[in-house]
Amino acid sequence: MKIFPAIDIKDKKCVRLVKGDFNNKTEYKNSPVNQANSYKDHGFKNLHIVDLDGALYGETVNLDIVYEIVKKSNLKVEIGGGIRNFENIQKYLDVGVEKIILGSAAIKDKNFLREACLKFPGKIALGLDAKDGKLSVSGWKENSNISTLEFLKGVNDYGVSRLIFTDINRDGTKESPNFDETSKVANISNCPVIISGGVSSINDVKKASNMENIEGIIVGKAIYDGDIKLEELVKEDA
Repeated sequence: MKIFPAIDIKDKKCVRLVKGDFNNKTEYKNSPVNQANSYKDHGFKNLHIVDLDGALYGETVNLDIVYEIVKKSNLKVEIGGGIRNFENIQKYLDVGVEKIILGSAAIKDKNFLREACLKFPGKIALGLDAKDGKLSVSGWKENSNISTLEFLKGVNDYGVSRLIFTDINRDGTKESPNFDETSKVANISNCPVIISGGVSSINDVKKASNMENIEGIIVGKAIYDGDIKLEELVKEDA
């Protein structure tokens, strides 16, 4: 199973939000580039990045930082946050990002998701961020009435290469991921699923590794707060 240490970037800094709330934010001293290098030095191979500025403004606000991370760390990077057009997808691919996560733009416009998968085969990941079984969009500020599972059924044959499922109620809380809901998603998904939101301990990681159609897990706040040691976590990375 792949371990994806997480870096959320806001105002050029590493931050963590609780349940996506920009008013409930913790800033960390380590710069995004140094944090990525620390993951590389510990032996990790993958990295999950969210450009929170991008999520707010719909632009590749931190492209320079992402480029520096890819160049210096050589990690396989997936990135999300306000990616709403082909131009911005191409910008990230040009600097060496492996997977582009489409969220709000894909949910609001299925045709955009379909065309992106055709135009960039093997490069598009779908980010499904859910609250009580319904998808949220626009940096989690808008709740839709769209069922997570029904939406997935409708786009399952588009050619998405990876699915990142986040339970917003768990994100940044360290209350353990919503394994039950993730299992429902993984059971119907045509592509492998990444678990996101709420990882609290190494036991959560071990549990995820035994689930069907799970490619990996994203770990964020539990790393920054010292609940999971990198030396311990990297042993689960395969």
